[in-house]
Amino acid sequence: MSTDAFVHPDEIRSMFSSAMSDMYRSEVPQYGTLMELVYEINQNKLEANPKLADSLEYNGELERIDLERHGAIRLGKPEELFNMRRLFAVMGMHPVGYYDLSVAGVPVHSTAFRPIDEEALKRNPFRVFTSLLRLELIEDEDLRHQAESILAKRNIFTADATKLIYLAEKNGGLTRIQAEQFVAEALETFRWHSDATVTLETYQKLHDAHRLIADVVCFKGPHINHLTPRTLDIDAVQQDMPKRGITPKAIVEGPPARSCPILLRQTSFKALEERVNFIGDRRDETLGTHTARFGEIEQRGIALTAEGRKLYDTLLAATRHAVQINAGGSNARDYETELADRFRAFPDDYETLRVEKLAFFRYSPTKAGLSAAKKGDLDPATPVNELVDQGYLRADPIIYEDFLPVSAAGIFQSNLGSDEQKNYSEQSNQDVFEQCLGAPVSDELALYAGLEHASLADALKTLGVRKNVA
Repeated sequence: MSTDAFVHPDEIRSMFSSAMSDMYRSEVPQYGTLMELVYEINQNKLEANPKLADSLEYNGELERIDLERHGAIRLGKPEELFNMRRLFAVMGMHPVGYYDLSVAGVPVHSTAFRPIDEEALKRNPFRVFTSLLRLELIEDEDLRHQAESILAKRNIFTADATKLIYLAEKNGGLTRIQAEQFVAEALETFRWHSDATVTLETYQKLHDAHRLIADVVCFKGPHINHLTPRTLDIDAVQQDMPKRGITPKAIVEGPPARSCPILLRQTSFKALEERVNFIGDRRDETLGTHTARFGEIEQRGIALTAEGRKLYDTLLAATRHAVQINAGGSNARDYETELADRFRAFPDDYETLRVEKLAFFRYSPTKAGLSAAKKGDLDPATPVNELVDQGYLRADPIIYEDFLPVSAAGIFQSNLGSDEQKNYSEQSNQDVFEQCLGAPVSDELALYAGLEHASLADALKTLGVRKNVA
């Protein structure tokens, strides 16, 4: 079959993310309210800051803001992660990064499935933060074996979804009819099911071991537990959520507010308490409740180099050591003050970030540069920094497309019932995670470095300047 007959993976991804958003809006009504709030704040920000609007438009990011989402799911066993990788591959999404959340007391390790090609990111940067439960971290051996037994009996994918994944792999893509069916069938994996697969007693035991364990083990599948829009001003969202009847978590996770945003800042509203039918002792059902699904908002900044991440991690660790958020977030203001004070050590202008190689940039020739090159006025040995200073070369921030383990754990903890911070010893096991995945995860820093290098090489070639000039 000709590849021309296949729907492009980017289009399938857009179809799926749109269907997911519609489904989640119907399941979690406050998500719709949140979307309206984020849209209004983004429009206000763009109107008040034309320079920002111009920069986003120049870099092809303006159109993607409104459709940008990330979701999150939690899987229970290796086969689920292996097949989830295959499902996301149909949509052009690949595993990027390894995240150990046990460092913050959450018994999972994770990756992010997302597009990695720059053009694909511009079309639709849909991401799904995907966690695998680490059953070995359940201390009670009997409870651990019980959880394994429960998970062994479930299949989170429909038969038709599995068939269509196989066809996409075999044929190299899906036709229009197949793609539409794939989206419908894949959506079933992420849908909320109010019928638990265990008794209330079993649920309670797993819940007491860790709320997240109960969320993963006791249900038919990995219901999407949040869907996150991107805002251009997360502090405005945090401030305005209560005005819309939404209670935000105590603090915004990640770095403090800055003139030049870095990495990722996230906030959320509390999880829903949802009615659940538990299996009864005599084939009847026991009514109970479960809290897992919530709303989240993110603001993305520039991607940091290894040196930038080292500085970020050092400052964040010092902040968390000095002030730990209490249960309920009663000392949130103390934490935010400490965070802002610590991060004064992190340069807050793009040129310093660029020159000190703390962040990644996308380079392009300016009109003045193109004119000078056409006239033959550029010395082929001109250093990059001089080209920027002379206005011949433009450097724009490369947006961070990934996640932060401590921030993710903070969101998890908040929506499992507390904003309390917990600092645990790291227990990373990337090798085992990749074995379960059936593939290596991409190094996000290498992806950003590749984007920067390629853009600089193209820009210098256009200007007639040597590529090896630092």
